[in-house]
Amino acid sequence: MPDLQEILQITRQVGWGAAKLLRSYYQGKADNSHLDVEYKQNEPVTNADKAVSEYILSHLQAAFGNEDFGYICEETYKSQHGKNPAKLVWIIDPLDGTRDFIEKTGEYAIHIALVEDIRPILAVVAIPETEKLYYATKGGGTFVETINGDSQPLQVAKNKPLEDLTLVVSRSHRNQRLEYLLKNLPCQQQKAIGSVGCKVTTIVEQQADVYISLSGKSAPKDWDMAAPELILTEAGGRFTHFDGRSLEYNTGDINQWGGLLASSSQEHEILCQKAEQALAEFDASHSE
Repeated sequence: MPDLQEILQITRQVGWGAAKLLRSYYQGKADNSHLDVEYKQNEPVTNADKAVSEYILSHLQAAFGNEDFGYICEETYKSQHGKNPAKLVWIIDPLDGTRDFIEKTGEYAIHIALVEDIRPILAVVAIPETEKLYYATKGGGTFVETINGDSQPLQVAKNKPLEDLTLVVSRSHRNQRLEYLLKNLPCQQQKAIGSVGCKVTTIVEQQADVYISLSGKSAPKDWDMAAPELILTEAGGRFTHFDGRSLEYNTGDINQWGGLLASSSQEHEILCQKAEQALAEFDASHSE
């Protein structure tokens, strides 16, 4: 395996290139930039998703090949079956927040993570509209890079009282169970933001503190979570299942089922317990 910092340097270049390409679609400047929107399992997919997917895969494969590295990408995973056998696997979301991309909120992101066995060791999250790229390596901290090449380390805000924490929530992926859970947490300040990448980078920029994902009929996928998780944890945050278990990737099931909680808070365990309690109350009252 090449040096992790060498891999990171190439991945950052790929991330910036992908961000430029995706933004050209967003602004209507790309060739064939008219957005062809299809729906698969009620989720929108555009020609921009496909073009950026091809860009990222072709550049990573040109740099690293297929011998030592596997690839799991939102736009191509259906042609794969089960767990990728490689020890090192790229997990890629070429466009996280497609609805926000279509609706022009600006809150969309690109996720590129490198997973060793089942855990991320390198991550890039690019936010094209802010012209920022966030990156992290396992044990190496989290940084934000601007388009002119300036890079700064990031740390989450700590020591806030529970009731002063701000939750980042989705505009679209909401249901009765999640609404009940959010109403029954000790923190009631909310900020609506699209894309998991945008939510997590808002936490590492100290503009919010907590993000909760709750699977319903569907669940977020590996590519939604792998890169943002490492960006958050290397900045001093936590990202776990409600029961405290770590997230696992490339297990053969690309779904991240159950309740997931990401936070900057030293009260992470208490937030997880309160979330579990609220869900138990909701489920008990709706099973009668």
